Amino acid sequence: MTKLKKFISMPKRFLSLWFRYLLTDWKAIRQSELKGKAFIFAEPDHGRLIVKAVTAAARKYGINEGMTVADAKVITPDLLVFDHKKGREVKLLTGLAEWCLRYTPLISLDPPDGLLLDITGCAHLRGGEREYLKDMINRLKKIGYDVRPGIADTIGCAWGVARCAKNGLIVPEGGHRNALMPLPPSALRLPADLLLKLQNLGLDQISSFVHMPHSVLRRRFQKGLVLRLLQALGQEEEFLIPLKEPVPYTERLECLEPVQTREAIETAASKLLDSLCKRLYGEGKGLRQAELLWFRIDGNKGQIAVGTSQGTNNAAHLFKLFSLKFDQVEPGMGIELFVMEASQTEPINDKQSGLWAGKPGPDSEEIAELVDRIVGRIGNEGIRRYLPSEHYWPERAAATGNPQANGMETEWWSERPRPIQLLNPPELIQAMALTPDYPPKLFKYKTERHVIVAADGPERIADEWWLEPGEHRDYYIVEDEEGGRFWLFRSGHYDSERPQQWYLHGYFA
Repeated sequence: MTKLKKFISMPKRFLSLWFRYLLTDWKAIRQSELKGKAFIFAEPDHGRLIVKAVTAAARKYGINEGMTVADAKVITPDLLVFDHKKGREVKLLTGLAEWCLRYTPLISLDPPDGLLLDITGCAHLRGGEREYLKDMINRLKKIGYDVRPGIADTIGCAWGVARCAKNGLIVPEGGHRNALMPLPPSALRLPADLLLKLQNLGLDQISSFVHMPHSVLRRRFQKGLVLRLLQALGQEEEFLIPLKEPVPYTERLECLEPVQTREAIETAASKLLDSLCKRLYGEGKGLRQAELLWFRIDGNKGQIAVGTSQGTNNAAHLFKLFSLKFDQVEPGMGIELFVMEASQTEPINDKQSGLWAGKPGPDSEEIAELVDRIVGRIGNEGIRRYLPSEHYWPERAAATGNPQANGMETEWWSERPRPIQLLNPPELIQAMALTPDYPPKLFKYKTERHVIVAADGPERIADEWWLEPGEHRDYYIVEDEEGGRFWLFRSGHYDSERPQQWYLHGYFA
């Protein structure tokens, strides 16, 4: 009898962060003497300076966004005015989103003054949503940002609660509908003209129109109102577009206390690699590139990365690669979070299939791990790897490649012997041979005369007419009186009316 297992999906939870004074807080953080003072950011608009951002102190005087600087100066003559640069808000939000990666990997920008976070399954790591939120908000406020949060089952509800709710900033699971009812229409992220229309009709709360037929709302207030309402109620799905695409294979390790020692860093990396490699092994995959990220208590972060020649889930080998770079880790006042990401993976074969293969080949795991360690010490520039290239002419049959690149796309041609050292380009020699298909009896190269006592050939290699004009080549392996072995070829067919061109292309010993 088959047992049926019932899987219950974890309910989604979203966090909206509203930085009420994003620009002015940033300015006060950089210039501490401005803290608590009234100042604004302004930009020109049709010959006038318009207020774009204000401080809490300036707002108390009645100065708000959209007001002209001239009017603001009338209210507060000693008001400080700073130039506003377009795009600064997005830049600041991007930096804050990167700081928030220690709390969740799924973060989206919400310009001009907010962030949206998918915190599903993250809050329990810090003792529940209340403690999770308390830790985040306290630290942001300590940095200098005035931030207002909202947590709910939907993005729309979290956004509205953060900006419009007087209390109850953490909406219980399934309570988003009740939380929305007393909020004003502005909690639905509606444009200003639509909000004005709702206000003129006396619809000052979501509860005053939420039960109206959708067809009526769509006809009177456009489809945008219905869409935002359904999204906030969870009846229309809404997705975050994360700032950083989440890596499928990621392991996180939070420290009970900030760590600074190399021993602690090595322990954290070892634990993360063990967990990550177990996942990869279970899915038949190997790691090709990995990053170890660390987040410090002062808000800074850093990372080190390693790459491998072929996919591997050997945690011990990967730890050796990372250990070469642990000196680059700067713990500062302490690291509170480590993240290990496998940014590139590939399927790997069962190792047991190679137990009967004998000696390891160039793409064996042993050779690949040796290359990884050498690259970790001296870099890719210190190693050359030659890979087969699909060309007829021998000087084009090999190409340099990345020592940590994937395996060969084609096989080496091995039907006939090839010299250990190849000349590129081949060098012209003087040779004497019986015609038409006999090897040379002797040849002269750089004033040295070589008398040939043994030869093998010819081996004809066609020209690559699609690359450049030329003639075919007839190759011979020859040995001289002193035991030297050479690779010679005649270019083109024998022709009694013109001298033959012979070339030396390589040495066998």
